[in-house]
Amino acid sequence: MVLGGKMKRNIKLTIQYDGTNYYGFQRQAGRNIDTIQGKLELCLAKVFKEPIKVRGSGRTDGGVHAEGQVVSFFTTSVIPVEKIALALNHRLPRDIIALKAEEVDLNFHAQYHAFGKKYVYSFYQGVTPSPFYRLYSYFVPYQLDFEKMEAACTLLKGTHNFKAFSSSGSNVKTFERTIYDIDLIKNGNHWQVSISGNGFLYNMVRIIVGALIDIGRGRLDISCIEEALETTNRNLLGKKAPPHGLCLKEVYYSPINYEE
Repeated sequence: MVLGGKMKRNIKLTIQYDGTNYYGFQRQAGRNIDTIQGKLELCLAKVFKEPIKVRGSGRTDGGVHAEGQVVSFFTTSVIPVEKIALALNHRLPRDIIALKAEEVDLNFHAQYHAFGKKYVYSFYQGVTPSPFYRLYSYFVPYQLDFEKMEAACTLLKGTHNFKAFSSSGSNVKTFERTIYDIDLIKNGNHWQVSISGNGFLYNMVRIIVGALIDIGRGRLDISCIEEALETTNRNLLGKKAPPHGLCLKEVYYSPINYEE
């Protein structure tokens, strides 16, 4: 496509970031705050010498991290695609890194053409917190029952109405989502919940993890999972886990032609 006499290109960019110092991914109009999108667009504009607007695969909250976030954007620049990530990393702050850039079909959209995502939530159980894990893992000072938590994970697999597992303010057409897989992994005092699905509601992963931890410590009964899925009652579940333990690991795309 030609734009203003120049050929328009669509770039798919995979990035990593430490979300500690940011108010989430999405740029917020009228607010002078640091966001991942804001920083990324500012640095892209300097590299390409033109305004750039990125479209993310989804939004992450303040404090949430990403190892495989994907954005797409249009440009008329002729910079070779294999040099884009390197050029961008010279401009980006140290807590945001461009992993790779790919030139894709003009119809490709980072959000609308994603068919699934994988998140990992990390926490550690112990008597005292650790200064070394404080930015990337949630400290849980309780004994946890692995078997009960694992059984609860099994109940969440499949397609359900996950309205009870979303925070108020979710602006969606349907609360139905499919969890492809959910695994509870324990390595000493370090725990992880790995979860993949076709999409996630606002705060869905953090609410799931909060419920699993409450089940593991005996604060909630495992039956709350089935009841919450059946009744969509958010009050049956406890508080959501804090954001800093959450990381967007991967966004899934099909190798297809991206037709409108």
